[in-house]
Amino acid sequence: MMNHQIKKILSRTIIFGVFVLSCFVYAQNDIQNEQQIYLTQKTVSLDGARQAIKAAQEEAIKKGWHISVAVVDVSGQLVALEKNDFAIGVSPTVAYEKARTAALLKAPSKEFEQYINNGQPSFLATPGVTPLEGGIPIKVEGVVIGAVGVSGAHGGYDSHIATIAAQAAANQR
Repeated sequence: MMNHQIKKILSRTIIFGVFVLSCFVYAQNDIQNEQQIYLTQKTVSLDGARQAIKAAQEEAIKKGWHISVAVVDVSGQLVALEKNDFAIGVSPTVAYEKARTAALLKAPSKEFEQYINNGQPSFLATPGVTPLEGGIPIKVEGVVIGAVGVSGAHGGYDSHIATIAAQAAANQR
């Protein structure tokens, strides 16, 4: 009789254990499937964009340059834009396009300009990019979260200011 009760208890314990284990496996599969249907992606915030613009404009004022600064998110969409009162009219659009290029290519827009300047004009056919220096990606822990574009200081100076701005945004935590 005692043997029969022990067998019964053991069999119920095993059944319960298998049930618990299968629930755990099922839950793990749900978690894995959920992780496969969406992504979590870091992107620059409005506060980060404002810090970038502030840093860029402060540097430009020190140098006597009148610039426009654009900050875009990781997908190249505009987060913030500022045009100095004395910046030329085309500079806001150019700043935005430089930032967008850097975000989409995950590299400084200067690299794209260099392809063109080094005899590869076919790169001009790439949709949605502007081959002008002055767009710099914003990176946090090695991951691009957006980009800054500067226009109005010309070429290397635009990149210099955009680099300062990108660093300011990346350090905003």
